[in-house]
Amino acid sequence: MANVKHVDGKDNGKILLYALSTCVWCKKTKKLLDDLGISYDYIYVDLEDSDERKLLEEEIEKHNPSLSFPTIIIDEDDCIIGYKPKDIKERFK
Repeated sequence: MANVKHVDGKDNGKILLYALSTCVWCKKTKKLLDDLGISYDYIYVDLEDSDERKLLEEEIEKHNPSLSFPTIIIDEDDCIIGYKPKDIKERFK
């Protein structure tokens, strides 16, 4: 089971951020979500063991075939790929 972390905040649906611990864009996305006061979960994919990482990558590819980071999954069917502050702010205002 992946090491999913939860951040408390305003409920805007089920939000899952797939990120890399070393990615500056992932850190900016996480900070933006924090600043907006949104409740979300996140996983640092690069910190998982190889078997778990492979499963996570398969899950990400369903929404984001290029397997880039950050990837935000919203309510399991909507997706924001990359650091897009305008899109994130509009989606969660």
